Amino acid sequence: MTPHQPSLSDVDLHLFNEGTHAHLGHKLGAHTHPDGSATHFAVWAPSAQSVHLVGDFNHWDIHATPMHPLGSSGIWECSIDSVPQGANYKYAIRSNISGHEAIKADPVALHAETPPKSSSKVWTTSHQWQDQDWMEDRKSDDWRRRPMSTYEVHLGSWRRNPDEGDRPLSYREAAEQLAEYVGWLGFTHVELMPVMEHPFDGSWGYQSTGYFAPTSRFGSPDDFMAFVDTLHQAGIGVILDWVPSHFATDGHGLSLFDGTHLYEHADRRQGFHPDWGSFIFNYGRNEVRSFLLSSANHWIDTFHADGLRVDAVASMLYLDYSRKDGEWIPNEHGGKENLEAIGFLKQLNTTLYGEHPGVITVAEESTSFAGVSRPVYDGGLGFGFKWDMGWMNDTLRYFRREPSHRKWHHDELTFRGLYAFSENFVLPLSHDEVVHGKGSLLDQMPGDDWQKFANLRLLLAYQWCCPGKKLLFMGSEFAQRAEWNANQSLDWHLTAYAPHSGMQELVRALNKVHREHAAMHQLDCDPRGFEWLHCDDADNSVLAFFRHADDGSPPVLCIFNFTPVPRDNYRVGVSNGTRWTKLLDTDDDDFGGSGYGWQDSSHADAIPMHGRSRSIAITLPPLGAVILKAE
Repeated sequence: MTPHQPSLSDVDLHLFNEGTHAHLGHKLGAHTHPDGSATHFAVWAPSAQSVHLVGDFNHWDIHATPMHPLGSSGIWECSIDSVPQGANYKYAIRSNISGHEAIKADPVALHAETPPKSSSKVWTTSHQWQDQDWMEDRKSDDWRRRPMSTYEVHLGSWRRNPDEGDRPLSYREAAEQLAEYVGWLGFTHVELMPVMEHPFDGSWGYQSTGYFAPTSRFGSPDDFMAFVDTLHQAGIGVILDWVPSHFATDGHGLSLFDGTHLYEHADRRQGFHPDWGSFIFNYGRNEVRSFLLSSANHWIDTFHADGLRVDAVASMLYLDYSRKDGEWIPNEHGGKENLEAIGFLKQLNTTLYGEHPGVITVAEESTSFAGVSRPVYDGGLGFGFKWDMGWMNDTLRYFRREPSHRKWHHDELTFRGLYAFSENFVLPLSHDEVVHGKGSLLDQMPGDDWQKFANLRLLLAYQWCCPGKKLLFMGSEFAQRAEWNANQSLDWHLTAYAPHSGMQELVRALNKVHREHAAMHQLDCDPRGFEWLHCDDADNSVLAFFRHADDGSPPVLCIFNFTPVPRDNYRVGVSNGTRWTKLLDTDDDDFGGSGYGWQDSSHADAIPMHGRSRSIAITLPPLGAVILKAE
């Protein structure tokens, strides 16, 4: 046993107990001295009567290695000699209140056993980062004005290895393949469904137990570092799903950690989530805020993540979320807003944006809560972006309708114009839209097979043209036919067939137009970037709008025909240019379309239309979109 050597300073303890410590990953948990001589362990268990370290190194003897309280901080610690890399360990905790005894995994462990095993692992990373150029350039990024299209991935089912028992790819295997594929498609970012350690595969990672540990299902923490590093070197950002709204109830995890409701609220009306059967963090406890702040910061600092998509924000904001009368406790003012959670989210965003210029935070928030992506200093929550769930719901509802019925529901598309710039929006077609019996996006489209593909091409073009950043779930880019199954690979064999490979080519082309034309991205979050041209032709189910930039580059005109009836010589008003050149047509042969009425450009005639002095006549293909730019 080495002498007692605390690694937490008085300042650390003060910040931790104050609720402002954002670097606990470097202080709590297991940390081996650089010379390998000793490993220091520290864990927060303020209601413990005793805490003992147990593990491979002491034959799991619950009496062999006592830990010592560090003042009145609630932290227990010890140091021991010669602990090997990868050694398994836990904490044996006896409560001084109830006599409750439990053996718990380390809440701040960097690594863990692969489920269903649940021990923490001593781990010191040795990865040598090679993404210095990316990290330096990131500091000046303003993603509100940059092209941003995100490919959402579930690592366990993106691709699997059929030659080795159909196992998921490792972090390093997936890195090489994703970097090549995502780069070929032209996406700017990959967003990973939660890779934080979790016990149950069926939760897809949204029921976490390891808030500092990438899941060992796909490799070690160093392997995950290599994953991020590889994507960065390929010019691709990495966003991670992060879940501070609730946590798994598994016995080795955070629940009743020291025999008390330490991380969760004691009252089930505040501390138990009825939808997911999980526990809710007590955001009013200072040390819990420090824990969550440190977790978020850890993924950006230690693993170089470029942003966090925060899951289920709506469930954090409202005390009555998914609860009936009598099942929730009002706040101190008698309202339903969770003031402590709101304060935490503001603190989270202020901390992350303050410490890491160029990163982004994205809220999955499904209500009309005001100011989600407004700065904290301006009264908002401080997120960089918010998922536009309204756009997703209205758009998919419209696209599921038979085209002959769409003219009666034109407002499902135009309604967004009333709020499109109230937040900095991401337009998501995510995993949530292709599970639980909904079918794949292709399967949700009406009509015969040709019309299904045409509708999906039209949907993706509409998504890419609308103001807002883009997110598309894996498989939708090649029109996966089956609903997503987290336990098997995507159906990659489909890409050998023209309709599916054509969809890939369309996504590549959309990303190219999006990236190369400032009007398609520069003012995504600014009303100056969008102008209706023609929004009231419900009878023909046609929409047309301009996208603008503020750097002097030409505008882009986007026109959509939501019926299978071609519109020959359809005339629309224009103000700029004498000729409009076609950038993309979703009915192009290369995309699997019919090639109906292809024309490279249209001359602007001196015929007034739509309040403009000139107009062009174009052919609108069936269930098709055309994108043009002014010359």
